[in-house]
Amino acid sequence: MQVILLDKVVNLGNLGDIVKVKDGYARNFLIPTGAARRATEAAKAEFEAKRAELEKAAAEKLAAAQAMGEKLNGVNVKLTQKAGVDGRLFGSITNADIAEELTKAGFEVHKAQVRMPNGPIKMVGDATVVVALHTDVSAEVSVSVYGDHS
Repeated sequence: MQVILLDKVVNLGNLGDIVKVKDGYARNFLIPTGAARRATEAAKAEFEAKRAELEKAAAEKLAAAQAMGEKLNGVNVKLTQKAGVDGRLFGSITNADIAEELTKAGFEVHKAQVRMPNGPIKMVGDATVVVALHTDVSAEVSVSVYGDHS
């Protein structure tokens, strides 16, 4: 299926690109999330008419993400979790826990934006996670995990 991208999509293309994707990907992900629409002649004409407006909106999103990224870069999140004497946690710290703490600190972050390359944190100590705010903007956040031995 051919679709017009209404937003930048990682590993696919930029705003305004007409790309061929599998039908299921278009029907189940791109079109429902508003990232694309079918590339019919009417849709192409409508897109060209709205191109400047869509590019301006995309630039504003990018600028907002960059501003938030600058504030978020280097932020330290402190979490306490029950742990054994050897420093292993009973359970783990997941992306949802980190997103919740960042939201409490005043940053609007969803758990899907928190990238944990090594998986959930299972030890007491410091770790670094990446928060992807936009396809082009990411910030590094340090996470300090303290053990609760009570």
